[in-house]
Amino acid sequence: MVLDDLAKLMNVGGPQVSPDGKWVAYTTSKVDVGEDKSVSELWMVSWDGSQDVQLTYGPEGAGSPRWSPDGEWLAFTSSRPGKAKGSQVWLLDRRGGEAHQLTEVKEDLEDYRWSPDSRQLLLTLRAKEEPEPEKGAKPVPPKPIVIDRYHFKQDVQGYLSDKREHLFLFEIATKKLTRVIGDEKTEDKFDERQAEWSPDGKLIAFVSNQEGPDPDRSNNSDVFVVEAKGGSVAKKLTSFTGVDGGPLAWSPDSKRIVYRQGVSPRYSIYDMQRLAVVSAADGVPEVLPATAEMLTGAPVLAADGKSVLTTITEDRVDYLAEVPLSGKAVKRLTAEKGSVGAVSAGAGHVAVVWTTDVTAPEIYAVDGKSLRKLTAHNDALLAQLNLVAAEDLSAKASDGSEVHSLLTMPVGYAAGAKAPMLLWIHGGPTSQDSHRFAVDRQLIAAHGFAVLQVNYRGSTGRGHDYSLAINADWGDKEVKDLLAAVDGAVATGKIDADRMGVGGWSYGGILTDYTIASTTRFKAASSGAGTANLLGMYGVDEYILQYDNELQPPWKNVEPYLKLSYPFLHADKIVTPTLFMGGDKDFNVTLVGGEQMYQALKSVGTTAELVVYPGQFHGFTRPSFIRDRYQRWFDWYDKYLGMPPTAKAVGAVPAAK
Repeated sequence: MVLDDLAKLMNVGGPQVSPDGKWVAYTTSKVDVGEDKSVSELWMVSWDGSQDVQLTYGPEGAGSPRWSPDGEWLAFTSSRPGKAKGSQVWLLDRRGGEAHQLTEVKEDLEDYRWSPDSRQLLLTLRAKEEPEPEKGAKPVPPKPIVIDRYHFKQDVQGYLSDKREHLFLFEIATKKLTRVIGDEKTEDKFDERQAEWSPDGKLIAFVSNQEGPDPDRSNNSDVFVVEAKGGSVAKKLTSFTGVDGGPLAWSPDSKRIVYRQGVSPRYSIYDMQRLAVVSAADGVPEVLPATAEMLTGAPVLAADGKSVLTTITEDRVDYLAEVPLSGKAVKRLTAEKGSVGAVSAGAGHVAVVWTTDVTAPEIYAVDGKSLRKLTAHNDALLAQLNLVAAEDLSAKASDGSEVHSLLTMPVGYAAGAKAPMLLWIHGGPTSQDSHRFAVDRQLIAAHGFAVLQVNYRGSTGRGHDYSLAINADWGDKEVKDLLAAVDGAVATGKIDADRMGVGGWSYGGILTDYTIASTTRFKAASSGAGTANLLGMYGVDEYILQYDNELQPPWKNVEPYLKLSYPFLHADKIVTPTLFMGGDKDFNVTLVGGEQMYQALKSVGTTAELVVYPGQFHGFTRPSFIRDRYQRWFDWYDKYLGMPPTAKAVGAVPAAK
């Protein structure tokens, strides 16, 4: 796999089973090299896999497909030219023909759902910061941004105003728009999100944080229910003083709501959200016993209302499970080493997105405990590529903790050789490296490096306590785990211990900084969207609740900020040549974190370089910048790990110099 293949891969996702079970609508996304952007399109595949039809075309793309319950229409969202600007809901007739624009809302469309009788849409809308200028109007000069919110910035959204997300009913026949809770005069303090109709069409469940006078100071979201009509008053159903959130799913009899509940009260980024159920009438919540210690995905109710389909994150895999609403007998439906993504069910049929180490995500039908492939968008490309599967490794950290990782050897690796290796650290930290199709893993392996990916403490997949272990203690246990996994990889006899690099993005970049401040064994490093000066980050990024709840404000407890800033405060001990990267619009882990470390290394005379990508958020969206980032990684590691040009051309493991 080479960099040119990035533009050939199709990202497949968003399956939606039709009400009659005969079709699965889904989305694809592919790079438009000429326009330097990704474009998504709408497809549908027949349940038997015999027909796969592209439904939409055009540079503006389409997403979020949803069938009308009567099966006559397929709705989707798009910003294509129409009667109203911005993202709108469009309709495709099931029988064929051109799509037509349904909504003409002036607000930002955040989400939508069909009513059970197919006569209305439930829209989640946010008022725009500034109204759209009239066609032909003179440009309006920008206005100052006035801020008074506690949580005042968010990646992609930018600086946050007082505009909130609210629920509206949209009558399809008349296009009448009605606010569900309150009206335009109601105080705009709370967001209403992740809304779902009850199957009988009488109620709407949604998630909102309405704690205290200022919800920005809390992460205490709850599940609410409201009548499906204008001017209704919402009733709170849950009471846990932490995250009670979505996605939500109603039981077929409209009596109960399945949701996801956190573990820690108040706030914790390390929560393993488990499934819970609450009565819509009396609001008595109960955590499903089968998922009390597991990280679960979105719930999808079975037709009989007695069980839930969901994904469960386990050590290095994500599997599809059927979870009973009572009892602990979880039925595992996918046994292979791989990862299930989105899940959809209808008319007794279940469709999922499935991927493995060497197969890109595609839509699959679930037949009992077997997977049947429905789409093949990437088969032709993958058939031309020499891909490598990851092997499981285990090691013991210096404090006795067991750490699990994935080791992927280079393409063309010959037994007995010692390969150069990159320790490639995942972000999060509440995430994990798993058996799935990982583009970075395949590109690095094809370039001639072994790739070690470690699920350090803080990662998901091994329960709440494993994730919570790093609370207020960043860079300590994780580095112990990373270095132990490196020792384990070297002990296999396959790795050249004198030719190793380290790198990562987001928390992976943060851990890169901690690692190179703790050891000199790596010959090169790349820290992307990272930070190492915690005092300099308070109030700069979007994590104000984490600072306040996990560390306390620095004027109340400065010691943890100094302790956790040791890569920056001991920059004079870092000798590893390091490449720093980031987007200038990143409000998640802001660019200043990388800038400070770059300046620190420059100040002490350690080799460093800083690459700034204009207009990019935490997750890059411009394909040319994504490609450029890979190329700079390769050039940096090649230079310091002694990779000869021939290795890059054929993917062979080079001999050590």
